Amino acid sequence: MPSEKGGDHLEPAPTILAELGHYLKEEALTITQFAERSGLHSGTLSNVIHGLRPIAMQQLDRITEAMGLAEGYFYDLYIDNYIIEGSPDWRRIGPLLHRCAELDKLDAIQRIVGHIMDNLMYLPLLFNTAEELFIKGYYTAASILYKIVAEGEKSQHSERLALCQYRLFTLSLCDDQNVNLLAAVHFEPYVERLDEAYQLDALNELINANGSIQRWDKVEQLAEKMGHKASIYYETNSIKDGFSEKLKKPLIFYILYAYLARANAWRENGNYEKALYYVSLYAENSWIKEPSDIEKGVINQFSQWAEANRYMYQLLNGNVEILPDYVNYIAARENEIFPGLCKIILAANKYNINVDDILELFDDYLGFKWMQNQIGRISHQVTAERYTRLLAELGIYYLNAKIFDKGIFLVLESLESSIKINSDSAMLRCIGLYEQFREYASDQAQEKYKILIREVQTLNEKKIGFSTHYL
Repeated sequence: MPSEKGGDHLEPAPTILAELGHYLKEEALTITQFAERSGLHSGTLSNVIHGLRPIAMQQLDRITEAMGLAEGYFYDLYIDNYIIEGSPDWRRIGPLLHRCAELDKLDAIQRIVGHIMDNLMYLPLLFNTAEELFIKGYYTAASILYKIVAEGEKSQHSERLALCQYRLFTLSLCDDQNVNLLAAVHFEPYVERLDEAYQLDALNELINANGSIQRWDKVEQLAEKMGHKASIYYETNSIKDGFSEKLKKPLIFYILYAYLARANAWRENGNYEKALYYVSLYAENSWIKEPSDIEKGVINQFSQWAEANRYMYQLLNGNVEILPDYVNYIAARENEIFPGLCKIILAANKYNINVDDILELFDDYLGFKWMQNQIGRISHQVTAERYTRLLAELGIYYLNAKIFDKGIFLVLESLESSIKINSDSAMLRCIGLYEQFREYASDQAQEKYKILIREVQTLNEKKIGFSTHYL
């Protein structure tokens, strides 16, 4: 206990009202003058200053601006004064969460939700806010709320929990293949708990994620499930109200894409006959009833993919005579050049084909670029994985041609890209290739290899403590 004579005295906790009162005194302003400056009604401002009514968010922002302070300057104090020390009121909490997201005040969001989460009545309100932030593109802020809601959700079979996990899955996808693997494994059990309309997009996202990390058996399994669900909806016309609005693509896309994904899976497993069978399925569209203009665009894109992939699979199956026709085909379709080059180099290495003239023709397309198609942009994970593999195959091509310096540097570029996407299989392949041709490496290549190996070692050290609690 402090003594009455000169003992220690506790400093009063800072408050927004004290800060405002001090400002008015320093600036010699009356309430009426400051009300005019801030755009607030003088009676309202007087009630706020005298503690007769709490400060609303819009009022706080006006006061902050009138005092010449940065946006959000008082938010931490606001949390202390009106949420932690006061009585939490959603009329203040909701707008504050939105403003904190807009100003990237993520720590403030954590403080708010950490304080109110003991009261489960806030779960649906926080979920709705997360959805609003997600739609507006404030993904990091939305992720914080989705995680809190998922942790607080008591029913493990609720659609709300499943949708939180779906959002977290899509938001966690990145260049790191280990993160993507864990994200896919963690989320997959929740797919069947989603609303039916979300299930198709969730399966589509899982197919792409698993394809980018070379889990082709899983791709086949998920694609079969997606195609089956979409076909039932289409054939029976059993679509609930609002179903189509929730889908990112027309319903026929999911049927056709399921065939394409299964074709890709069989291609990667070396069964080109089975792959060509599924190509014939997504090339066939007579079953589509009175397609809309948007659906016609989808049909056209899959028809083009079918034509390109027929060439590709025949080439990979050893029919090298069709290579000139395939080159002419992709040359007329810019979106097909990059994936076509990936497979041409693969076939060149497999069947010892000289493709120098093709590489010269498409030299501008050998760098990393976003992949597009008529339907939209290809996922970054798929593009990054394909580019990493292309660099390695190019390296092998030049090493086989005894152009060692160029081949080794391409292998090292692939290793560097493998590190960026954290692909263990790609890193091991590049390291194996370098060690096989080490004797031909220049001093510059050796130095670069040493640097990259240190990065691999650092990456592996981080993996030792890598937790599945990344979500």
